[in-house]
Amino acid sequence: MAKKIDIEFEKAYKISSSTTLKLPPDIMLQLYAYYKQATKGSNYEQPSGNVELRNAFKLNAWFQLSQISADKAKKEYIKLVDKYLKNK
Repeated sequence: MAKKIDIEFEKAYKISSSTTLKLPPDIMLQLYAYYKQATKGSNYEQPSGNVELRNAFKLNAWFQLSQISADKAKKEYIKLVDKYLKNK
């Protein structure tokens, strides 16, 4: 059975991945980094996309979260979605 945090994280991911709202770039980077840390941990991979500078920012944001656990990353991701996307 899935943990409560995993269920909440999945709901938050569905909200964020289907939104049409244009979020500020710093919030988008945070969402990206928390999602990657929550799902991949420190198993870094090159971000998709063909804009090198954007990929560098994405990877750097993810590196900065290397010390936090997957559950902590999920909680922070959920907080961001609740703050910026829920009920919008």
